[in-house]
Amino acid sequence: MIEWYKTAMFQNYANFNGRARRSEYWYFRLVTTLLFFVIGFLSLMLSVVLGPTIGISVAVGLFLLYAFASLIPSLAVTVRRMHDIGKSGWTVLVSLIPLAGPIWMLVLLITEGEHGENYYGADPKSTVEEIDEIGINN
Repeated sequence: MIEWYKTAMFQNYANFNGRARRSEYWYFRLVTTLLFFVIGFLSLMLSVVLGPTIGISVAVGLFLLYAFASLIPSLAVTVRRMHDIGKSGWTVLVSLIPLAGPIWMLVLLITEGEHGENYYGADPKSTVEEIDEIGINN
């Protein structure tokens, strides 16, 4: 689980090309959500220790810092997820449509990716390359 997060956050943080499996996208979202809860809990503890005014300032600062740090990786993994189902990265803008947009995005995000290579790259689930390399001495 943490490997998917590290891949999306640190290795492919600004990679808008290629495809992302459902597991890469959803594990990234899970860890990001958990980190937001941890930051919220730490902020609450700081507000108890340092006082409400300083604590709230620190909490807002921590939330904004992590939100800005995860903005580009989040957008990149979402665009790669759209590529996996054969949609353009611009499809992410559908989520801006009130009410129906987020519902449609959720449906797209849980849809299984296209099998085999598509316009955006090789199938990330494919193990054909690994099978072809069996028995080859490097």
